[in-house]
Amino acid sequence: MKKVTMYSGDPCPYCNAAKALLKSKNVEIEEFDIWKDAAKAKEMLQRTNGARTIPQIFIGDHYVGGNDQLQAANRNGELDKLLKI
Repeated sequence: MKKVTMYSGDPCPYCNAAKALLKSKNVEIEEFDIWKDAAKAKEMLQRTNGARTIPQIFIGDHYVGGNDQLQAANRNGELDKLLKI
C-alpha cells in the first residue's frame, strides 16, 4: 500500500472523518499538525499550490485534496486504486 500523508490540525472534524475512512481501510497515515509545526504548514502550502484548508491528503505523490475529495474518491472506487498502486 502507498504511503498516505495528511496535513491536519486539532480540533478538525474533517480531519477526523478522513482519518476514520483511511483507518477503516487499514491505512497507516503520516500526519502533520500544521498548527503546531510552522515548517509543515509551509510545506503543505507549497505541495498543494496554496491550499489553506485542512486536511490536505497525499497518497504517495498523488495529491488527493481535502476530506470531500477523499470521500468522493472512496465512493467512486478511485481511492482503493490509488492505495494499491
